[in-house]
Amino acid sequence: MLDTMTFTKAAGGICGALLVFLLGKWAAEELYHVEMHGEASYVIEVESGEDTAEVEEVDFATIMASASVEDGAKVFRKCSACHKLVEGENVAGPYLYGVVGRDKAAAEGYGYSDALASMEGAWTPENLSGFLEKPSSYAPGTSMGFAGLRKVEDRANVIAYLDSLDD
Repeated sequence: MLDTMTFTKAAGGICGALLVFLLGKWAAEELYHVEMHGEASYVIEVESGEDTAEVEEVDFATIMASASVEDGAKVFRKCSACHKLVEGENVAGPYLYGVVGRDKAAAEGYGYSDALASMEGAWTPENLSGFLEKPSSYAPGTSMGFAGLRKVEDRANVIAYLDSLDD
Protein backbone atom coordinates (compact mmCIF):
# COMPACT_ATOMS: atom_id res chain seq x y z
CA MET A 1 0.00 0.00 0.00
CA LEU A 2 2.57 2.58 1.01
CA ASP A 3 5.55 2.24 -1.24
CA THR A 4 8.65 4.37 -1.56
CA MET A 5 7.39 6.23 -4.61
CA THR A 6 4.18 7.39 -2.84
CA PHE A 7 6.17 8.59 0.16
CA THR A 8 8.63 10.46 -2.10
CA LYS A 9 5.78 12.20 -3.97
CA ALA A 10 4.11 13.27 -0.71
CA ALA A 11 7.38 14.59 0.76
CA GLY A 12 8.17 16.40 -2.49
CA GLY A 13 4.71 17.98 -2.53
CA ILE A 14 5.11 19.26 1.03
CA CYS A 15 8.61 20.60 0.35
CA GLY A 16 7.44 22.25 -2.85
CA ALA A 17 4.51 23.93 -1.10
CA LEU A 18 6.84 25.18 1.65
CA LEU A 19 9.23 26.55 -0.96
CA VAL A 20 6.41 28.41 -2.77
CA PHE A 21 5.19 29.80 0.57
CA LEU A 22 8.65 31.06 1.57
CA LEU A 23 9.32 32.60 -1.84
CA GLY A 24 5.90 34.32 -1.74
CA LYS A 25 6.66 35.67 1.73
CA TRP A 26 10.02 36.99 0.56
CA ALA A 27 8.44 38.66 -2.49
CA ALA A 28 5.72 40.28 -0.34
CA GLU A 29 8.32 41.61 2.10
CA GLU A 30 10.26 43.16 -0.77
CA LEU A 31 7.15 44.78 -2.25
CA TYR A 32 5.78 46.27 0.95
CA HIS A 33 9.01 47.48 2.49
CA VAL A 34 10.19 49.72 -0.31
CA GLU A 35 12.17 52.77 0.73
CA MET A 36 10.99 56.10 -0.63
CA HIS A 37 13.65 58.26 -2.26
CA GLY A 38 13.20 61.95 -2.83
CA GLU A 39 10.38 64.13 -1.59
CA ALA A 40 6.65 63.51 -1.75
CA SER A 41 5.01 64.66 -4.96
CA TYR A 42 1.83 65.88 -3.28
CA VAL A 43 1.67 67.28 0.25
CA ILE A 44 -1.63 67.53 2.11
CA GLU A 45 -1.78 70.52 4.41
CA VAL A 46 -3.30 69.89 7.83
CA GLU A 47 -4.42 72.45 10.38
CA SER A 48 -2.33 72.70 13.48
CA GLY A 49 -3.74 71.18 16.66
CA GLU A 50 -3.66 74.48 18.56
CA ASP A 51 -7.43 74.98 18.34
CA THR A 52 -8.29 71.72 20.07
CA ALA A 53 -10.15 71.99 23.34
CA GLU A 54 -8.07 71.35 26.42
CA VAL A 55 -9.08 68.49 28.69
CA GLU A 56 -10.06 69.77 32.09
CA GLU A 57 -8.19 68.09 34.94
CA VAL A 58 -10.46 67.08 37.79
CA ASP A 59 -9.04 66.95 41.29
CA PHE A 60 -8.74 63.39 42.65
CA ALA A 61 -10.41 64.44 45.90
CA THR A 62 -13.50 65.46 43.89
CA ILE A 63 -13.59 62.07 42.19
CA MET A 64 -13.11 60.30 45.54
CA ALA A 65 -16.05 62.23 46.97
CA SER A 66 -18.34 60.76 44.32
CA ALA A 67 -16.85 57.22 44.44
CA SER A 68 -19.21 54.27 44.77
CA VAL A 69 -18.48 51.47 47.24
CA GLU A 70 -20.75 49.06 45.31
CA ASP A 71 -18.95 49.73 42.03
CA GLY A 72 -15.64 49.34 43.85
CA ALA A 73 -16.69 45.88 45.02
CA LYS A 74 -17.31 44.92 41.39
CA VAL A 75 -13.94 46.27 40.24
CA PHE A 76 -12.20 44.55 43.18
CA ARG A 77 -13.01 41.18 41.62
CA LYS A 78 -9.97 41.75 39.39
CA CYS A 79 -7.84 42.04 42.53
CA SER A 80 -9.36 39.13 44.45
CA ALA A 81 -7.32 36.53 42.60
CA CYS A 82 -4.16 37.71 44.36
CA HIS A 83 -5.38 39.68 47.39
CA LYS A 84 -7.63 38.82 50.33
CA LEU A 85 -9.60 41.15 52.55
CA VAL A 86 -8.97 39.27 55.79
CA GLU A 87 -6.33 40.73 58.09
CA GLY A 88 -3.18 38.59 58.09
CA GLU A 89 -4.28 36.36 55.18
CA ASN A 90 -1.61 36.83 52.53
CA VAL A 91 -1.72 34.92 49.25
CA ALA A 92 0.14 35.91 46.06
CA GLY A 93 -0.25 39.51 47.23
CA PRO A 94 -0.55 41.02 50.71
CA TYR A 95 -3.91 41.30 52.47
CA LEU A 96 -5.72 44.55 51.77
CA TYR A 97 -7.79 44.90 54.93
CA GLY A 98 -7.00 48.36 56.29
CA VAL A 99 -4.64 49.24 53.44
CA VAL A 100 -5.91 52.83 53.13
CA GLY A 101 -3.79 54.80 55.57
CA ARG A 102 -1.45 51.88 56.35
CA ASP A 103 2.30 52.29 55.87
CA LYS A 104 3.66 50.97 52.59
CA ALA A 105 5.08 47.44 52.74
CA ALA A 106 3.64 46.96 56.23
CA ALA A 107 1.39 43.88 55.87
CA GLU A 108 2.63 41.39 58.44
CA GLY A 109 3.97 38.11 57.10
CA TYR A 110 4.33 39.20 53.49
CA GLY A 111 7.69 39.40 51.70
CA TYR A 112 7.62 42.58 49.65
CA SER A 113 9.84 43.26 46.64
CA ASP A 114 12.75 45.63 47.18
CA ALA A 115 10.95 48.30 45.15
CA LEU A 116 8.03 48.49 47.59
CA ALA A 117 10.05 47.72 50.72
CA SER A 118 12.23 50.78 50.06
CA MET A 119 9.25 53.13 49.69
CA GLU A 120 8.28 55.23 52.67
CA GLY A 121 5.02 56.83 53.66
CA ALA A 122 1.46 55.62 53.90
CA TRP A 123 -1.03 54.40 51.32
CA THR A 124 -3.08 57.55 50.98
CA PRO A 125 -5.90 57.52 48.40
CA GLU A 126 -3.69 59.55 46.05
CA ASN A 127 -0.77 57.12 46.44
CA LEU A 128 -3.05 54.13 45.93
CA SER A 129 -4.48 55.74 42.81
CA GLY A 130 -1.00 56.27 41.39
CA PHE A 131 -0.03 52.69 42.18
CA LEU A 132 -3.25 51.19 40.80
CA GLU A 133 -2.96 53.22 37.59
CA LYS A 134 0.18 51.31 36.60
CA PRO A 135 2.11 49.50 39.35
CA SER A 136 5.26 49.04 37.27
CA SER A 137 5.53 52.81 36.70
CA TYR A 138 4.76 53.82 40.29
CA ALA A 139 7.22 51.33 41.79
CA PRO A 140 9.71 50.19 39.12
CA GLY A 141 10.89 46.68 39.97
CA THR A 142 7.73 45.64 41.79
CA SER A 143 6.77 42.00 41.54
CA MET A 144 3.12 42.89 41.00
CA GLY A 145 2.26 41.85 37.46
CA PHE A 146 -1.06 43.71 37.23
CA ALA A 147 -1.38 46.01 34.21
CA GLY A 148 -3.35 48.61 36.16
CA LEU A 149 -6.71 50.38 36.14
CA ARG A 150 -6.84 53.07 33.48
CA LYS A 151 -10.06 54.79 34.53
CA VAL A 152 -9.66 57.14 37.45
CA GLU A 153 -13.27 56.41 38.46
CA ASP A 154 -12.49 52.69 38.80
CA ARG A 155 -9.47 53.45 40.96
CA ALA A 156 -11.50 55.79 43.17
CA ASN A 157 -14.28 53.20 43.52
CA VAL A 158 -11.82 50.46 44.56
CA ILE A 159 -10.14 52.77 47.07
CA ALA A 160 -13.54 53.74 48.52
CA TYR A 161 -14.45 50.05 48.77
CA LEU A 162 -11.18 49.18 50.54
CA ASP A 163 -11.58 52.14 52.87
CA SER A 164 -15.12 51.07 53.79
CA LEU A 165 -14.01 47.62 54.99
CA ASP A 166 -12.16 48.73 58.10
CA ASP A 167 -13.71 50.93 60.70
